[in-house]
Amino acid sequence: QVQLVESGGGLVQPGGSLTLSCVVSGTLMRFYDMDWYREPPGKRRELVASITNSGTANSADSVKGRFTISRDNAKNTMYLQMNSLRPEDTAVYYCKGKRIGYEYWGQGTQVTVSS
Repeated sequence: QVQLVESGGGLVQPGGSLTLSCVVSGTLMRFYDMDWYREPPGKRRELVASITNSGTANSADSVKGRFTISRDNAKNTMYLQMNSLRPEDTAVYYCKGKRIGYEYWGQGTQVTVSS
């Protein structure tokens, strides 16, 4: 079956960096548009960044210039490079893959930004 597995989360100080990975198995990621979402404590899940199957990327205003989404179809893996992290970036980060008629989510990885 199709699985998405995130990794790379952890505890980081403000101003630090982390790179999240999302490994897709059970299908070919190159057919999917991919997204990163996050769910801060006590808040709704929100879209952070997206990348189409052709590689067009977009990101939310709150992370623009700090976060970069990318994908490596040969490795069936998507990435989120996060720089200049702030306490308000603390959240569970989820990856999602979608194509017409299909949508898959990972289980999430915790990112905590704190001194």
